[in-house]
Amino acid sequence: MSLKKCACIETLYTELPFLDRFRAAKADGFDFVEFWSWEDKDLDAVRTAAQQAGIGIAGFNGDAVLSLIDPAQKAEYLAFLRCSVEAAKRVGARSLTIHSNGLGEGGVVLNAYPELSHTVKLCAMFDTLRDCARLAEESGIRMNLEALNIVTDHPGNFLQTTQMAAELTRLVGSPMLKILYDAYHMQLNEGDLCGNIRAYGDQIGHVHIADAPGRHEPGTGEINYPTVYACLEEAGYTGLLGYELFPKTDTAAAVRAIMAD
Repeated sequence: MSLKKCACIETLYTELPFLDRFRAAKADGFDFVEFWSWEDKDLDAVRTAAQQAGIGIAGFNGDAVLSLIDPAQKAEYLAFLRCSVEAAKRVGARSLTIHSNGLGEGGVVLNAYPELSHTVKLCAMFDTLRDCARLAEESGIRMNLEALNIVTDHPGNFLQTTQMAAELTRLVGSPMLKILYDAYHMQLNEGDLCGNIRAYGDQIGHVHIADAPGRHEPGTGEINYPTVYACLEEAGYTGLLGYELFPKTDTAAAVRAIMAD
């Protein structure tokens, strides 16, 4: 497999202080790291840790508690996203992950907006995504729109399918706005991983890997990851594989499975 591997250091290497995780990931053979939030990080220290380790930063979340589907939050959403872009530039990250709904501690969906119609939510998201794309083009920081599972981790999340995410980014039509394809989330929500990769591979900007059920390393669940990797390469995907997973036992065992996969 020619695809480069990226460690999510919010879920891997948690036995180490945060800044030590960059060097540990590099030593284990990862080319990049990613994490979730930037507001709680010392950005200068993060940049230095990555540079000293010789590892790239793939990205982090760009929208925090704010929502794409609430038209009343558009100005606030874009203002925070601009701050996230500056944070990405400061640490040398190359992308931001964005979501339909604001997420709280543990990824809890803060508001499902039952009072808003599906039409309002969809149109609000498309409208703001066009501005997100312009910001990405101006800054050089790609935006990756992520659908999340509503089965286990994110009940109430609006963006649930590969089709909706990819059709939105296709309609916007910017090379700097793509989707984050999370195989774990999509296995729980819709299945047919390879079918969706083939149909929407041109819109995939980043990939997240964890087995399902459990959200542990490949080989602990039902997903045939060698087949998924081959399908991604056949679809022309050349980006990173981001291992956003919780080790079933410990980081060392999870990394052995990742590197053997």
